[in-house]
Amino acid sequence: MKKPYLNSIEYIRGVSMLGVVAIHIGAQYLMNPTPNLHLIAILEIASRFSVPIFFFISAFGLFYKIDLAEKFDYGKFLSRRFKAVLLPYLIWSALYILHDNFFYGSGIPTPSYAAEILFFGLAKYQLYFLVILIWFYLLMPLWIKIIKNLTPLKFAAIFFLQIGFNYFSSYSVELFQLTQSLPDDSILKMFLKWRLNYLVLHYVFIFLLGGILAVHSQKFFEWLAKNKKIVSAGFFAALTLHLGYFYFLIYERNFNLMAAVNTAHQLSPTGFLYTIATSIFLFMIFENFQFDRFTRAVLSLLGKNSYFVYLFHPLAITYLDLELKNLGQLMTATNAIIFYVLTVLISLVTSLLLNFFSKKI
Repeated sequence: MKKPYLNSIEYIRGVSMLGVVAIHIGAQYLMNPTPNLHLIAILEIASRFSVPIFFFISAFGLFYKIDLAEKFDYGKFLSRRFKAVLLPYLIWSALYILHDNFFYGSGIPTPSYAAEILFFGLAKYQLYFLVILIWFYLLMPLWIKIIKNLTPLKFAAIFFLQIGFNYFSSYSVELFQLTQSLPDDSILKMFLKWRLNYLVLHYVFIFLLGGILAVHSQKFFEWLAKNKKIVSAGFFAALTLHLGYFYFLIYERNFNLMAAVNTAHQLSPTGFLYTIATSIFLFMIFENFQFDRFTRAVLSLLGKNSYFVYLFHPLAITYLDLELKNLGQLMTATNAIIFYVLTVLISLVTSLLLNFFSKKI
């Protein structure tokens, strides 16, 4: 039996896209010698759920439609997924390579370097997400097998293994020293250096969580409806913990802002817990609360155009930053907020215009 369409997935995509843009605007704002600490906390820390939650909702969407009792058509699955992900990834990678050659004079990469760029998602800073997503798709039979045989004990083990692996990958001094000690032309160094750009192991738990909740979606939604207060409390506790870690690094460990942001990221233990809590919280909000027509329209607009905005927004950031410099303006807190709003609006309008003209053509 065909399951009903879930607007909540579309809405979560839209909210997550806003978070991704916030992170990249935050990176621009960090160039200010004296940025507002609390605005950085919003742009760079509170929005950190936005990348891994895409893996959560991707898995939820996939397993929501799959009948585990039926034979999985791997070829058909890859064909459909690659049209939606691989082809746009290759096109946008090529566009960014050509654009950056024109804008920065970075040059056209050699075939070997182009292969490295495409394998690790280096054409632009946001494209690595698609590389990881492609790997998740390639390994889909494995995820199906795991979810079919998953027990609470095994899932708990994956939870703790995920925290340990992410901690090691993010903070291990030995791993950093090993990477630095290898020759620059070493293939191993290349794979270690860019491990965050392709290694699905960093996001296995959040992907499986999306899958297992989709398989048991009816029970999950019933549980959400009965436990709104618990879910809300969990979200705000996780947000407080994650922000608290950031402020601890600033005030107690005397980290500078850049170091604190690069430490309190989505793969940190607090970031990991915050992503889980936010994923469940957003589903609870969008599945259990009624919104007025205007709010639903805005959420739907953001969700339907989130993919294009995600792919396009670095271009908007580039040219808005150029205009800011031409005007002799610093990226102040006020300008950062305006910059953020304009980036989202320009990206959305571009998406709508392209959709309009493509239908006409």
